[in-house]
Amino acid sequence: MPGYAGRMRADIGETAELIAVKHTIFALPFAVISLITAADPSWPAPRVWFWVLVAMVSARTAAMAFNRLADHRIDAENPRTALRALPDGRLSRRFVWTVTAVSAVMFVIAAGMLNRLCLILALPTLAILLGYSYAKRFTPVVHLWLGAALGMAPIGSWVAEAGSLAWPPVILGAAVMFWVAGFDVIYSLQDEDFDRRSGLFSLPAALGGGRSLTVARLFHVTALIGFAVFAAVAGGGWLRFAAVIAAGLLLAWQHRVVSRAGLVAVDAAFFSANGILSVLMCAAFLFAKILPAG
Repeated sequence: MPGYAGRMRADIGETAELIAVKHTIFALPFAVISLITAADPSWPAPRVWFWVLVAMVSARTAAMAFNRLADHRIDAENPRTALRALPDGRLSRRFVWTVTAVSAVMFVIAAGMLNRLCLILALPTLAILLGYSYAKRFTPVVHLWLGAALGMAPIGSWVAEAGSLAWPPVILGAAVMFWVAGFDVIYSLQDEDFDRRSGLFSLPAALGGGRSLTVARLFHVTALIGFAVFAAVAGGGWLRFAAVIAAGLLLAWQHRVVSRAGLVAVDAAFFSANGILSVLMCAAFLFAKILPAG
């Protein structure tokens, strides 16, 4: 039993690494922002909170596990990713397929428990999430595809609460799309040479590092405009707009660090700046709702 328990803990740890649990910090805060805005002036019911969380976690788990399956060979050939759990043999394809299937089923169940429109949109949403895994094979706008996948989180949480679609979550979803696309371009700088040699599509491989960073800056300026518009639609107030300004400063710092320090700074720019940005904006919107004067 001790050996079995130890192996189980190891598998859980490897699975958490496989699906990059820490990356949940990018999409979940914006889902919360949209959810509490859709419920205004009240708050979402506990059951909505619960099933939105289940939907978020299961959809992301399915998408990340499937991505690892789709990129198994590519990851094995890329020195940066060769030690991931699947190419290194620490997890089997059968196990990862099981994680993908169970997570996809859980997502559909959670969508059905929320409302009819969520259930109708569940399969198209899964198609976009899973389809991203192959986008790098045929289009350099793969970064926008990833952004759209994460941008569906605030749209979905709005529908979960309101039971219908509206313009505010679409604006926030578009802002998230450009924000994610921008930092994904920066992250992809690490694989510029590998992508080019392997015939994979990415903006760094297609345009080179300098031009790709310019595109990433344009994406982030567009994202900030979207955040500001949504903040106004959500009720304005100094807290919401201060969060947008702080987001702008974090994005500017991110680009400054990468421009000066190069690829060694990508992890700091990718995880630190963007993780703080999402949590900070979520906290500001929560406090703005608790303290209407804000």
